[in-house]
Amino acid sequence: MIVREYEEDEVTVSKVPLMLAGGIITISLALTAATQAGYFGKQSVPAQARAEAGVKVSAERTIQFFDEEDGTVRVEDGKTGEVLSRFGVGQGGFIRATVRNLVHQRRIRDIGREVPFTLTRWDNDTLTLSDPTTGRSIEVSSFGPDNRKVYADMLTGLESR
Repeated sequence: MIVREYEEDEVTVSKVPLMLAGGIITISLALTAATQAGYFGKQSVPAQARAEAGVKVSAERTIQFFDEEDGTVRVEDGKTGEVLSRFGVGQGGFIRATVRNLVHQRRIRDIGREVPFTLTRWDNDTLTLSDPTTGRSIEVSSFGPDNRKVYADMLTGLESR
């Protein structure tokens, strides 16, 4: 007979997956407790970590972002108005995502686009895009070398301080 009938008592669960799941939960709780007790360092605030390490600004530029009617994003220098780059439809996904995040914070607070964003290269070669009006910032270097390069190219030609 192809179809087998099971008794109600025949359903069994293997103990190995249950023990592994229990082990993962135990390890997670132990690591959390150890972090709270101070055995492991907690996540640092980038600005605070830079201040403690004495990291200085090596280049800085104010930049503004504009949506054009054809869907292109235009990036301009905040002081001179020089066009630094353009990203057509389907291009510049990282730029669009990071700026969308910062602009959303401005909209929540009813802040306009008058004040440009600040792009900073630190002497440890990390990049930060910040909004001076909201105090929010994005550590651009955290998103990999390709995404970092998009913003780093906007700082080309600036002299180091």
